[in-house]
Amino acid sequence: MAGYRRQLYRDDAVVLRVQKLGESDRIITLLTRRHGRLRAVARGVRRTSSRFGARLEPFGHVDLQLAGDPKGNQGSSLHTVSQVEGIDLYGKRFLGDYPRYTAASAIAETAERLTPVEREPSLRLFQLTLGALKALARGEHATTLVLDAYLLRGMALAGWAPALTACAVCGTPGRHRAFSVPAGGAVCPDCRPPGAAHPAPTTIDLMSALTSGDWQVADATETGVRRECSGLVAAHLQWHLERALRSLPLVDRGAPAAGVVPPPGGGAAGPVPPPRGAGAGVDGVSREMTE
Repeated sequence: MAGYRRQLYRDDAVVLRVQKLGESDRIITLLTRRHGRLRAVARGVRRTSSRFGARLEPFGHVDLQLAGDPKGNQGSSLHTVSQVEGIDLYGKRFLGDYPRYTAASAIAETAERLTPVEREPSLRLFQLTLGALKALARGEHATTLVLDAYLLRGMALAGWAPALTACAVCGTPGRHRAFSVPAGGAVCPDCRPPGAAHPAPTTIDLMSALTSGDWQVADATETGVRRECSGLVAAHLQWHLERALRSLPLVDRGAPAAGVVPPPGGGAAGPVPPPRGAGAGVDGVSREMTE
């Protein structure tokens, strides 16, 4: 647009993904506090002489000055990073820890999928994503518990929370043994569809604890219960996203119980449907985050 001058504005953000652009630039996908998800060009950050290239790596919490229209009414959809300061660069703590790195990758990919519209503010998702990365960095809880708590709460923000305390079909209250992803969660015997999973009661209790933030209950659970919970959460999320998360199958969830062979997509101990429209094949996490 002739005579258009890009305005400058500041925001803090979580770096979700970086992509190569040309010989020395990168496109940075950001989840910002006040402006939602957006993409910005960071020029020259792949050069060794770059002043802030190391600050724009995945999982970092940064303070930025951006050039562009924050509402997207004028000019290019890509903004330009003109200044960046690191608040807390969590990615440096995950590089040598495969379980935490893959869990952080799944969190970042989920945050991007839950914000399909650029520049649409999503403060609660930003706070949830930042809190999950902080929890991974501190290591106060098991990696898989932090990830599943994030996925459950992220689905609640999107309106996809699984029914856990009442039948997802008829609303009958109580703890129901069957769990159906297409039906929306736990189902009573009268509404149970063919192929529904039958998780242990403690697995449903764990899902409820992770949703409400009851870490005393969550931390006391056994590995087998956590794996079953992870499988149901992953299946429920990917069903609503209508495609598989590329990073989720790579998350290290520990050794399975003796005689149990987890299915390839989340580790659920029971029959769960594949996500609608899910494609075949999984690329490496590092390539996904820094492609």
